[in-house]
Amino acid sequence: MSVNKAILVGNVGKDPELRYTPSGTAVCTFSLATSERFKNKQGEQQERTEWHNIVVWSGLAEICGKYLTKGKQIYIEGRIQNRSYDDKDGNKRYISEVVANEMQMLGRAGDQGGGSGGGGRPASQGYEPAGDSQEPPFNPDDDIPF
Repeated sequence: MSVNKAILVGNVGKDPELRYTPSGTAVCTFSLATSERFKNKQGEQQERTEWHNIVVWSGLAEICGKYLTKGKQIYIEGRIQNRSYDDKDGNKRYISEVVANEMQMLGRAGDQGGGSGGGGRPASQGYEPAGDSQEPPFNPDDDIPF
């Protein structure tokens, strides 16, 4: 048995980019920042930020493209994918990304980093892919119209 599951809570690093594959499937990409606070050897408070590449497909991609903006705090659940591709100059590039299948906007309405959900349970915008359908890996150099 093996498990590949990523759960992240962080802030959207830039406005999501919503595109469509030539076959019409929506794909949304954005970065997510997670931070951890700790004390160094001298006892000083430190903060470390990690950046994660997020890829979302189909209906959930359209929701992310419509409702997420830079700074919003969100919950993301998905799987980690490591892959390589050749860039426009023919150089092999390696990338790690989280292919998300669930997203929840956190915070309260009106908060700088929040979405909807005025207290209580966060607004859920979850999406579960139907059956065993797998989307092809997203290549940022794919020829996507616009």
